[in-house]
Amino acid sequence: MKSNAKIKVTGHVLIRDADTKEILVDKHNDIHMENFSEAIALSLANYDRGVIEELHFGNGGTVVSTTGEITYYDPHITGQNADLYNPTYYKVVNDRSSNFASDAMTNNVKTNHTSGTSYTDIVITCTLGYGEPSDQSVFDNATSMNDKYIFDELGLKAVDNDTGVKRLLTHVIFHPVQKALNRAIEVIYTVRITMI
Repeated sequence: MKSNAKIKVTGHVLIRDADTKEILVDKHNDIHMENFSEAIALSLANYDRGVIEELHFGNGGTVVSTTGEITYYDPHITGQNADLYNPTYYKVVNDRSSNFASDAMTNNVKTNHTSGTSYTDIVITCTLGYGEPSDQSVFDNATSMNDKYIFDELGLKAVDNDTGVKRLLTHVIFHPVQKALNRAIEVIYTVRITMI
């Protein structure tokens, strides 16, 4: 008897104030199927370039009109070299990476599996502390949506440490959220892999 299993990959992003836990963004993301399938194969074959390494932040996923109306662009989920619309900051989140330089309590990649189920979650936690990025505004009261740290898109990337090539695995676009010195934010990015 042959087994014809299929893989379903879904993702969810929660962005909140790290101190008050006020939810700023709570939505599902899109998966770059080509890059994600390659990452799964590379990881299972024990190559080090298929693992989730970085979380990228950008500010090019939306346009806000003078009346406050938001136009959302489509996520970039095709083409191996796909990227965020306008990447402005990234952080290494994999606490087992040789490139990791953060606090593993607040920045890490973990897995959750419940015995007897056909899914496993990869949970990526990324905290941008008060001083990150170093050149951010002092207060989160920008009057222009063009500030490079008014984020409206995120993407997880796998990195080939031999070549430096980075592959976009996921992309989510959301309403703009400003990161400034007066606020620490926490991103909890969950990717669920289900065998169906």
